Amino acid sequence: MNFDRLRFVAEEAELGEHREAVLAVTIPERPGSFKAFCELLGPRNITEFNYRYADAREAQVFVGVQVRNREETAKLVRLLRRRGLRTLDLSDNELARLHVRHMVGGHAPGVAHEILYRFEFPERPGALMRFLDRMSRGWNISLFHYRNHGADYGRVLVGMAVPAAEQVRFRAFLAELGYPWVNETRNPAYRLFLS
Repeated sequence: MNFDRLRFVAEEAELGEHREAVLAVTIPERPGSFKAFCELLGPRNITEFNYRYADAREAQVFVGVQVRNREETAKLVRLLRRRGLRTLDLSDNELARLHVRHMVGGHAPGVAHEILYRFEFPERPGALMRFLDRMSRGWNISLFHYRNHGADYGRVLVGMAVPAAEQVRFRAFLAELGYPWVNETRNPAYRLFLS
């Protein structure tokens, strides 16, 4: 059995034991809404996060969250809905779990000044909020992909709309954050499938 097969078995066990909630959530498309959504998730371990800019009004987020049981999933769904976020529980949806989760994305022609960076986030509580807290409130996240791989660090791909005049502030943000990063803005795969 190789490591890919082990990861598949672990993911299926989490889902079969109802310890992962897989949700589709609609959030407002504006700076700060991604962070507000993550704050609603609380200290739960995020197993996967997929988002790509598609509309100037709303954003569709596909998220996997570690939970204790179905009751916690239902409680989380109720919380998100009470906060005005359309939420769909896809935990038992085989199409979503096996295929859609890997296909969220596409081109976003409406995003001006988009830059794309790969990061290594430390795999510990608060790493995402540290990133979001240090980000400028005026930079809009246009793409976000994270999937837990069971390593000491999480591989995260982030697209952000950062105007040219803000590049000095962005470089200062990268230095202060301290997470390893790679600029992928000129990567041909990004240009072909995502930009």
